[in-house]
Amino acid sequence: MSTPLWQLPAAQLLALLQQGDVGAEELAVQFLDRIEMLNERLGVFLYVNPEARQQARRIDQRRRAGEPLGPLAGLPVALKDNLCTADMPTTCASRMLQGYRSPFDATVVERLRRADAVVLGKTNLDEFAMGSSNETSYFGPVRNPWDAERIPGGSSGGAAAAVAAGLAPLSLGSDTGGSIRLPAGLCGVVGLKPTYGRVSRWGLVAFASSLDQIGPLARTAEDCALLLETVAGHDPRDSTSVPQPVPPYRQRLSEPPRQLRIGYVPEHLEQASEPVQQAVRQALDLLVQNLDAQLVPIQMSHARFAVATYYIIAPSEASSNLARYDGIHYGYRADEQAMLDQLRRQREELRRAGDDRGLEELDSPLVRLYRTTRSQGFGAEVKRRIMLGTYALSAGYYDQYYLKALKVRRLIRQDYLDAFEQVDVIAGPVSTTTAFALGEKQDPLEMYLVDLYTVGANLAGVPALSVPCGFDSEGLPVGLQLQGPLFSEARLLQLAHHYQQHTAWHKQHPQLALQV
Repeated sequence: MSTPLWQLPAAQLLALLQQGDVGAEELAVQFLDRIEMLNERLGVFLYVNPEARQQARRIDQRRRAGEPLGPLAGLPVALKDNLCTADMPTTCASRMLQGYRSPFDATVVERLRRADAVVLGKTNLDEFAMGSSNETSYFGPVRNPWDAERIPGGSSGGAAAAVAAGLAPLSLGSDTGGSIRLPAGLCGVVGLKPTYGRVSRWGLVAFASSLDQIGPLARTAEDCALLLETVAGHDPRDSTSVPQPVPPYRQRLSEPPRQLRIGYVPEHLEQASEPVQQAVRQALDLLVQNLDAQLVPIQMSHARFAVATYYIIAPSEASSNLARYDGIHYGYRADEQAMLDQLRRQREELRRAGDDRGLEELDSPLVRLYRTTRSQGFGAEVKRRIMLGTYALSAGYYDQYYLKALKVRRLIRQDYLDAFEQVDVIAGPVSTTTAFALGEKQDPLEMYLVDLYTVGANLAGVPALSVPCGFDSEGLPVGLQLQGPLFSEARLLQLAHHYQQHTAWHKQHPQLALQV
């Protein structure tokens, strides 16, 4: 019996499409059918594109007519729902943007459309990408395809789960502190956070602008290379986009790196659980043996401050970016008439009581609208981060918190620069444990520590990748993280591709996905 199309990597599907062995419409229908069968249980897609099948049919027609087609013609792709799309809602998994439609496409979406990819729909995420477990979405959590009672990792949990469950061969996510790599690691797929500035952020709904980066998730490193080639490159609309040519990432995969110096931080391995330690150590041993590489212990002396630094800088930028959601310009607005009626009643009660001071302190209708809209429109975690950021930026605390965090960020970046003088790549775990149960971590500080190994790459702006490297005794995936110098995506993809040529972790599928 032949392998079902949904189990094949994107590069192989693309070859079948180009050879005419499968049609774009046939392929789109298979993935749309799987979404219909599994989405209610997993909560992966917030919106399924009703035009996907028609788009695929038109690509088939153009191919039969001999018309020129883009490099991804007919290949289905899923988009994290914080990437703006003119023809589909962009909600950021928040009540604040429920039903909102952007007037434009994000740059990465424009590039996918020019490449003739078929957009399947928009995937679930932590609200405004703020979370490590994909439990803060207004529309409900995403569930891990390997165990539906566990988290998929956040915030790009929907994008990672879509690939792991065979609901899409490729997806785009965003990474502010690990939001691509963490779900990739916990769902057993490959996820890449490119160098800051490598991929345009224009049209990505901002969380923390100096940290956010868009990147691919897929079953293999080759598939990630394929998608990165399409979306990367300079964009004059994004002032942080770097005017640097895009390498032929996929072509370079055939050049296995030799005599690499692979660095690792001993404390990071020691802090991980036993199953994670064992899987990562075995992966490092394999790389050393097959690539004639040298394993080098290194020190990242300021790494212990990374989580604290991140959770000052990121909320500070979030408090500024999310100030635009006021109930006036767009998005959710509280019931204005109900607020006015309540305001009149309160004024009347205060007048009868002769409380002049209370009347003076009573909010104006406009301030009341802002406060009520933001209180009702944002979830608990988003409000928590806005308040943290506003506090850190407030008079009397700016120097003590935000300015100090920026100084420590510079030290963390210097740690990376110093490390890459000694080694070519830094390897280690993506997370300390495999996926934990839904609702298990109620303490926000405990949840923030989930990002222990991932936030450093965002603070330094360097590229980082997660590749599957094993399973624990409960059948849950373990991810190996590879970090490199600025613009070393090609090397990271080469290393991950070489590793996948010698292992079969990425070829395994969740039992839940095989049952439909």
